[in-house]
Amino acid sequence: MRISFGRVAARFTSLLPGRSDLAEIRRDPRRDLLAGLTVAIVALPLALGFGVSSGLGAEAGLATAVIAGALAAIFGGSNLQVSGPTGAMTVVLVPIVAEYGPGGVLTVGLMAGVILVALAVLRAGKYMQYVPAPVVEGFTLGIACVIGLQQVPNALGVPKPEGDRVLVVTWHALQEFAENPNWTALAFALAVAAVMLIGARLRPTVPFSILTVIAATIVAQVAGLDAAKPIGDLPSGLPAPSLAFLDLGSLGSLLAPAVAVAALAALESLLSASVADGMTVGQKHDPDRELFGQGLANIASPLFGGVPATGAIARTAVNVRTGASSRLASLVHAAVLAVIVFAAAPLISRIPLAALAGVLLATAIRMVEVGSLKAMAKATRSDALILVLTAVATLALDLVYAVIIGLAVAGALALRAVAKQARLEEVPLDQGDHSAEEHALLAEHIVAYRIDGPLFFAAAHRFLLELAEVADVRVIILRMSRVTTVDATGALVLKDVVEKLNRRGIVVMTSGIRAGQRQVLDSVGALELLRREGREYATTPEAIQGARTYLECAGVMPALPAQMSRPVSEETEEAVG
Repeated sequence: MRISFGRVAARFTSLLPGRSDLAEIRRDPRRDLLAGLTVAIVALPLALGFGVSSGLGAEAGLATAVIAGALAAIFGGSNLQVSGPTGAMTVVLVPIVAEYGPGGVLTVGLMAGVILVALAVLRAGKYMQYVPAPVVEGFTLGIACVIGLQQVPNALGVPKPEGDRVLVVTWHALQEFAENPNWTALAFALAVAAVMLIGARLRPTVPFSILTVIAATIVAQVAGLDAAKPIGDLPSGLPAPSLAFLDLGSLGSLLAPAVAVAALAALESLLSASVADGMTVGQKHDPDRELFGQGLANIASPLFGGVPATGAIARTAVNVRTGASSRLASLVHAAVLAVIVFAAAPLISRIPLAALAGVLLATAIRMVEVGSLKAMAKATRSDALILVLTAVATLALDLVYAVIIGLAVAGALALRAVAKQARLEEVPLDQGDHSAEEHALLAEHIVAYRIDGPLFFAAAHRFLLELAEVADVRVIILRMSRVTTVDATGALVLKDVVEKLNRRGIVVMTSGIRAGQRQVLDSVGALELLRREGREYATTPEAIQGARTYLECAGVMPALPAQMSRPVSEETEEAVG
């Protein structure tokens, strides 16, 4: 398909911010300022923690929250979305860091940003709505487990073991803790997590994450607890933008990870934007603009040393609950974090890693919606199977494979369900136009089958097996007016059926082929096979009349009287099914 330059330019222009965005910002700036400040307070420990978990350090998490958060707020497709480093993305980045190093991660983020922009221009955002709910729930459950396990080394106060498999790393961390226990770090992590979880139930509007981190830092400093290892030195400001990390020779090997990162960024961002829409009245995101904004954010973030970013469900939810009404709140969130980076870097560097691990442990636990999991598990066996497989694959493999496996299983089960709806049913010929003796002779030589539902690869071969067993007839009429869809496999199977039955001396006639299905039947030669013998009819009564005429000419049955040989009406056809 050829797309003109002007058309591409028009699509690109439609993705840019417009006057309506400025009007939204002016509507209630005071509430947006308060919401942005609240989100920044919640986002600070998360940005630090996810930066540390990714392997690039706390400064990478802060740079991502500032740069990606601001650009996604300006160019994104949601008024309420808050973007930055997330746990799901961290899970994907850990093995990339282990194999390609920090420079590889920055390159992957840049490439993923370009892919997201391309998807936006191609208007691919609408296709994300086809991801089944069990895949999303299983994906979220698996991510929560992985995020929690990733915090085990810091929560136990032991050096992070080598490796990129979270289960193996966790096991080695437990062994190290058993040999050299660090009860101080464990106490910090459990205390922070417990206060956050209990506080969220009692006072959901209070930002317990930042309060517990501040308290843990003060205790560690006042008590001189060396066992509570701090984050370490942070730069007082963002680095100058640079492409020094880019190695053109490695682009080929990094393409697959970049596609994986782009897919995850698209999935999580659009899911988060949908959640935000559901929490409000009158808000609706533009999926293509959201992909465009996330693409620009991921192109810019690596230039400042930041990791790939996505829309963040937890921070977006806080933004909505605190009264945000426009993208100004997300911009304020990024600006506040930028001020903190420039003004409070020495203080942030003293935060214990165990305290950040506690924040992320609590975050992982709160990601699991027990009610949603129970509802999904009780819905159908297929939904429960998809959910469990996706969650296990997320934990044992990685997120991209998990989504692919979940989608593949969901697709296979959906096809199986659709295929079961397809039926090949023998229908009685009209008895009203014949005497009992004539009808017995007619029924002995003519059989009519009605195909209901889709005739496609998942169901077509059942029809071949059923029709191949037909015996003691001279004419088969296939009623196809209720066929909902036909694919190439179904058309080939139909052609094969006709040819095999013809070789056995059985004539096949069809009726009611829809106009939209003729192309695929014609492309494989099935339609021509019927046409050349004059055996395709518009209606079933015409096909019955054609069968009578054929049998009369073949001398199988006597000619019927004129009043008997007239075709039955369309009303009669529907009456006999």
